Amino acid sequence: MTDSPYWNPRHETMARKDVEALQVRKLRNLVEWADSQVPWQAKRLRDAGVTADQIRSLDDLQRIPIMTRDDWMQGQVEEPPFGSNVAVPRESAIRYHMTSGTTGKTPIRVLDGMKDWEWIAEMWCYGLWGFGVRPRDVLFVAFGYSTFIGFWGLHYAGEKLGCLTLPGGAMATDQRVKQIVDMGATVVASTPTYALRMAQEARALGIDLAGSSVQRLILSGEPAGSIPATKKLIQEEWGARAGDTAGMTELGTIMIYIEEVLDPESDRPVAHGEMGERVVTSFGRGFIPVMRYRTRDLVVKVPGMSCRCGRTWDLYEGGIRGRVDDMKLVRGTNVYPRAVEAIVREHPEIDEFQIHLYTAEGRRDEIEILVEIPDQEADAGGITARLEKELADAHEALRFGVKQVDLGTLPRFELKAKRLVDDRIVIGTEGERRAQV
Repeated sequence: MTDSPYWNPRHETMARKDVEALQVRKLRNLVEWADSQVPWQAKRLRDAGVTADQIRSLDDLQRIPIMTRDDWMQGQVEEPPFGSNVAVPRESAIRYHMTSGTTGKTPIRVLDGMKDWEWIAEMWCYGLWGFGVRPRDVLFVAFGYSTFIGFWGLHYAGEKLGCLTLPGGAMATDQRVKQIVDMGATVVASTPTYALRMAQEARALGIDLAGSSVQRLILSGEPAGSIPATKKLIQEEWGARAGDTAGMTELGTIMIYIEEVLDPESDRPVAHGEMGERVVTSFGRGFIPVMRYRTRDLVVKVPGMSCRCGRTWDLYEGGIRGRVDDMKLVRGTNVYPRAVEAIVREHPEIDEFQIHLYTAEGRRDEIEILVEIPDQEADAGGITARLEKELADAHEALRFGVKQVDLGTLPRFELKAKRLVDDRIVIGTEGERRAQV
């Protein structure tokens, strides 16, 4: 491939009328597939009076019922463990990934086939190439390589691009920093928080990351990569350009979909330039049809013509702006307060609790659970240790601190309890409080 600014020039510069015609054709095929292979989806479509032959324009998308994460979870309850939305025999799956659920210990479970991963890698290629990553690059992926989907797709995309791709799993932070330098990595992928953690470790080791060969940082998993002050701090510490991306276990990374932005209350489309909720229809899933999936992410969509790059796709100005629901993102992991409460409440010795989010050392998000245990003869140490493990097991190994506090320390409530306190700051500022969504 010549050094074109586009990974796929035909698709990236396609006229809008042709983009929309392609989306309509793919949507019609998706509805037909879901209707024929997934009884749960077929019932939803028929109840809404939707059939494939009725999809004639993007306006018809509005007739398809919106799907929520709670719907996905309920399907798993009814048909454990993978749910009622699977369109392909399960023995055809090649991968399994999970992400935090909305209730208790049950995660969202996602099966993938070969088509899913070919598509996910291809979508990452669009983003990496557009950010300037080329076959000559050395790509270090600072990621744990577990059932958390994280940077798996980016890894495969790096290989597809022809980069020397270095998997940074099962390594301590100092080992990762040393390998980045020793191997002459030019591109590093991590969460924003971990990029700052590696910079901190590099200083302790006497390593000048800003003077290293790293030219680009690919950030994902947290909104911090789109927060100007945090992005500026990361770029200064690494002496490199930082780019932000986003994705979901259920969807893959952001690229070729139908992307709607709806008013989260009325479910009606909002105009370009107005904030709303991102609702996604995915064309690349080969195992699970995903139509009008509610992400709960707040975004502002603007026309592609507002960018001089020549791409005709719409853009999300400022990336992911916040959350509609009460989910909090901590070091790349989804944390739902009601799911935490479901686990805490399995310990009757705990009388009251509070979820406390804070920024440690001005650069690292942490989460702790403060608990009151009235029974002085209870094994408080054992309870807190078990709770730490249970919470981590339910949240992709995210580290929770569980701390016993004196009786009467935590507030009590008569009406709706507010047990989450978010004291996090905007990383890179002098204590500026993060916007609460």
